[in-house]
Amino acid sequence: MIAAASSTLLQHVSSVSVANIVRPASARNLSTAAAAAAASSSPRSLSAAQSDTRVLLGLSEPELQQLAVDLGQEGYRGKQLHHLIYKRKVKEVDDFSQLPKAFRNVLQEAGWKVGRSPIFRTVTAADGTIKLLIKLEDNRLIETVGIPVNDDKGLTRLTACVSSQVGCPLRCSFCATGKGGFSRNLQAHEIVEQVLAIEEIFKHRVTNVVFMGMGEPMLNLKAVLGAHRCLNKDVEIGQRMITISTVGVPNTIKKLASHKLQSTLAFSLHASNQKLRETIVPSAKSYPLDAIMQDCKDYFLQTSRRVSFEYALLAGVNDKTEHAVELAELLQNWGRNYHVNLIPFNPIEGSDYQRPTKKGVLNFASTLEARKVTVSIRQPRGMDASAACGQLRNQFQKSPLLTDSEISPPPETELAVAC
Repeated sequence: MIAAASSTLLQHVSSVSVANIVRPASARNLSTAAAAAAASSSPRSLSAAQSDTRVLLGLSEPELQQLAVDLGQEGYRGKQLHHLIYKRKVKEVDDFSQLPKAFRNVLQEAGWKVGRSPIFRTVTAADGTIKLLIKLEDNRLIETVGIPVNDDKGLTRLTACVSSQVGCPLRCSFCATGKGGFSRNLQAHEIVEQVLAIEEIFKHRVTNVVFMGMGEPMLNLKAVLGAHRCLNKDVEIGQRMITISTVGVPNTIKKLASHKLQSTLAFSLHASNQKLRETIVPSAKSYPLDAIMQDCKDYFLQTSRRVSFEYALLAGVNDKTEHAVELAELLQNWGRNYHVNLIPFNPIEGSDYQRPTKKGVLNFASTLEARKVTVSIRQPRGMDASAACGQLRNQFQKSPLLTDSEISPPPETELAVAC
């Protein structure tokens, strides 16, 4: 989920999934991961067919109008394109029935396509949460999750938890996403299409977007910002309804703050002091707590948006009362414009970490509240739908580097598959 390390992607929507709990193995690994992510943004890292493709999804209305003019059409045809792509969500140029056949032919001859990918698998949990595997043009699989909230009147909120990378370069030891390996950064339209896919499955508008799926958003910031613009301006999701999460990549919070977005920054903290954080998040060695807190404070000052700190509770590791007291002191030393989201850890295969008791979780929360720290406890969602970030993808594609012919799905009887 975010980025990179995995644990409990599908848990609640306003903050980072436990998938962010641990990232790289060292500061050197973080630099390597950043270099790999940067390299993967180059067209050379994509297949030849993919790099030659011109994609309509992600373009703004003025850009689509200019495209229409460049192709010898009236500018209003661009407005029609925008409506077809973002409102009607048409997936193929051939199906742009409102456009003249001649214009559709010109678009196709020029190499333009919508940029929507097929859904490879759909898994539905008992609570209505739905996880999708989307098959990209180069045969990579990515996960995205739809998390509905219902009341007596029906569906009131629908959150899309989106991935920002194919796999993750930060390879945390117990992270399902990291175990699947890293292939490349997602392009902006590949992030946007995840939201459109969720809307298609639920037949309902997405109200909230959280960048908490596979990958570390700050290692693909250019595409994340491009997707953010499109989701806000074209898909029409308010900036305040979008959350960008990170486990911490030096200098990137400053870059994000410079754009002055009205979106929430969710920082995966997971520890109350530097020494403990380095044992849980090895990349912390290159990003000390003081630097993190200064960057988060500056983010608030530049955007007026409160920072949310994600704190995955690991039984016997970081969930003691003294940790809560220390965490409260840390936050109070840097101001009061913070929120803590507690995430009781849900064990995954290959991890020695354990979930704390309910009593322990409530005690941790009450200790923070007694010290005037705003706190919430994430409620589990979709835990019967291969919930841990990257877990479902790994059942179908152990490594993002596999070719199409090497993808070998397990028997469908092993999953609650809703096609």
